[in-house]
Amino acid sequence: MKKKVILAYSGGLDTTVIIPWLKENYDYDVVAACIDVGQGTETDGLEEKALKTGAVKYYLVNVEDEFVTDYVFPTVKADAVYEGKYLLGTSIARPLIAKKLVEIAKKEGAVAICHGATGKGNDQVRFELGVKALAPELEIIAPWRIWDIKSREDEVEYLEKRGIEVPMKKGDTYSRDKNLWHLSHEGLELEDPSLEPNYEKLLHLSVTPENAPDKSEYVEIEFEQGIPITINGEKYAPADMIKKLNEIGGRNAIGTIDLVENRVVGMKSRGVYETPGGTILYAAHKELEYLCLDKQTQSFKSIVSNKFAELAYSGEWFTPLMDSLIAFVDETQKTVTGTVKLKLYKGNIIPAGAKSKYSLYNESLASFTTGELYNHKDAEGFINLFGLPLKVRALVKKMNEKELN
Repeated sequence: MKKKVILAYSGGLDTTVIIPWLKENYDYDVVAACIDVGQGTETDGLEEKALKTGAVKYYLVNVEDEFVTDYVFPTVKADAVYEGKYLLGTSIARPLIAKKLVEIAKKEGAVAICHGATGKGNDQVRFELGVKALAPELEIIAPWRIWDIKSREDEVEYLEKRGIEVPMKKGDTYSRDKNLWHLSHEGLELEDPSLEPNYEKLLHLSVTPENAPDKSEYVEIEFEQGIPITINGEKYAPADMIKKLNEIGGRNAIGTIDLVENRVVGMKSRGVYETPGGTILYAAHKELEYLCLDKQTQSFKSIVSNKFAELAYSGEWFTPLMDSLIAFVDETQKTVTGTVKLKLYKGNIIPAGAKSKYSLYNESLASFTTGELYNHKDAEGFINLFGLPLKVRALVKKMNEKELN
């Protein structure tokens, strides 16, 4: 009986090549596994294609709700943004895919997991750290690091020689990754940072600001302990909520970024990311935190947010530090409950009001009208103490003015 390998299968060019390559070079039975994190119609027809290409079995595992509940929402609650722009769409999906591949491997009694990530990219790190954390006994096969194929042209030639249909349209060689949270684009003109992206050709989830409506649109989101539960008063399941926000954000040109980022493997790369619904959620959640978090928590949470983003980007999800950061974030979110209203207009998100029963904003304190909780005279003593270090320094400087000059 042959040994089994579980292939992270997308039906794209790389994994279409990998099935026959594995059979030729390892003599393993290939089990193709597509983990559906929101690829939509991209999963249509994959079973027939995988089996026709040489796989002995095919899995399609829909994890959309798990993806949103266990990976997207914790990231939103953390306000995690990589290098000031990237909302981690691909990054946070990879640990879940690795987790499901491991579950299938254990079920099938497989000895290895294979992926189609390149030797230059981040995904090889993310997939393999996930596997190592959850099933260190499994072998990992990464064809791009060991085979003789050097380009997409080589891959096409490989398939044509074997009479296998090439799953790629000529002229469309953008490298894309799609899930419920976002759609990324790399390649072609994006490889030259001096060139403007061809947005008319690129965008799938969104539109350009020029093509967005000339009228603004309002959206109201309700949160409970940092988790969104309603849009415009209507409740949604986790995955359906993201889909709805993608529709709203997409038609208003929300959430498209062009980023030159620092990859885990040490090089810079450029990508265009569409995250229309996610960008709305981040903005709404942040507005609510402005109301509900105290100064010190808000300040320290910004440090946690950056570290959370770094770990997620690098594939370090199943780590003690990430567990600890998630626990801290969850504690901060206990009072992040309320409703936020936003105005969307041609790529812009404009705050239009927020309310919470846990709001730390006190009108009697903030108002120009004097209230009972605040005595203006108290400010004098506070300023004297707060400014004491500055005063002492100035006095010492004056006493030693001649020597200092």
